[in-house]
Amino acid sequence: MSSEMKPRIPGAAFVLAASLCFSTGGVLMKFVPWNPLAINGVRNAIACLVIGLYILATRHRLKFNLTVLIGAVSMAGVTTLFSIANKLTTAGNTIILQYTAPIWIVILMFFIFGKKPDRTALVSIGIVFAGIIFFFLDSLSTGRWLGDFCALLSGIFYAGVFMLNSFEKGDALSSVFFGQLFCAVFLSPLAVNETIFTPPVLISVFLLGAVQVGLAYIFFTTGTKYTDPVTASIINALEPILNPILVAVFYGEMLGTFSLIGAAIVILGILYYNIKSIRSKA
Repeated sequence: MSSEMKPRIPGAAFVLAASLCFSTGGVLMKFVPWNPLAINGVRNAIACLVIGLYILATRHRLKFNLTVLIGAVSMAGVTTLFSIANKLTTAGNTIILQYTAPIWIVILMFFIFGKKPDRTALVSIGIVFAGIIFFFLDSLSTGRWLGDFCALLSGIFYAGVFMLNSFEKGDALSSVFFGQLFCAVFLSPLAVNETIFTPPVLISVFLLGAVQVGLAYIFFTTGTKYTDPVTASIINALEPILNPILVAVFYGEMLGTFSLIGAAIVILGILYYNIKSIRSKA
């Protein structure tokens, strides 16, 4: 299917499929007792093959320039920090703190380009930071503050990916592919130090690469082409909600009281920002 051909399946269905794939990351990470860097290296090696086959099938022309390179480094930072955070704090804290990326885009645009945030952005920043405070109130009592900090950094790197891909010389698929390739080359060799290679572990690692990263990004890049931004934003909010639910059901890991409050505040803040911004532009 070429990028110009409109798929028979509605774009919203692709975005929904992407959110479902992304949301499996937390529980799959918990079932792999490896070093988080080794996990990230191997899952990105698998994802790189999946994305590479998709690029060949769609005849997408890869770009490689400074913008794409920085985007790839940002992508590598996202996945690496996400893996580390999942081992140091709860999966729910990890995904929801990463979900703060849109707010960091506003902040980065101000400090780098001097673009002042509008009233909607300022209100959203205030709401999201209030939610972040609740997360760290919880993590300070449980000793998980370092994991929460890594998750927050992951959100900042994610913001960098989105920012750079919106530039004229940027290309989302190229940044994703090269970012995965970097992680595969430099981190996957760490897997030789691991000792547990049971079928459940290997299946979980394979699903992390093929489904949670590979298929997820294919569905997401396809769906967002044919879905209005408001609908995509609302559907995408399913990921930070479903992720901790899956971990609670299959792994027994629960969010703390303060983290639950923070999660609700952050999700509402991001949804408010996305919907208000898109409607004002329309």
